[in-house]
Amino acid sequence: MSPKLYVFIAVALIGGALAFVSFGSLGENLVYYWSPSELAANRDKAVGATIRLGGLVEAGSVSTQGTALSFVVTDGAERVPVQTSEIPPAMFREGIGVVVEGTVDDTGRFTSKRLMVKHDNEYKAPAEGEMPDHDAMFGVVEETR
Repeated sequence: MSPKLYVFIAVALIGGALAFVSFGSLGENLVYYWSPSELAANRDKAVGATIRLGGLVEAGSVSTQGTALSFVVTDGAERVPVQTSEIPPAMFREGIGVVVEGTVDDTGRFTSKRLMVKHDNEYKAPAEGEMPDHDAMFGVVEETR
């Protein structure tokens, strides 16, 4: 066999091995992003799978019990109860967009392992002489302590 053939075979084997390692278990490691309506429509598929649930924190749904934080994520059509023991980000409050990562059980309760809030990238400085609303900024954070 010629040296060129050995090089071609070696490159093909290395390329195949890299493709297998890169894409072989990709489907098992994907985390799907669903809205509450999509979760309700596909509840059988969702049970036990790691997913990201996105929506708004429903007004009046935030409560704490010991170190557990409970709230409802909604998209206006469906509601999903969420429970987490994670400390919420400082911007967490009712009415804000959130993405929670975790699993849903047979009863429809979503247990979150990760809680993220959506926010603007734009900083808006307060107007001259304007004081920030401390109650709005720290209301939920103080409740969860």
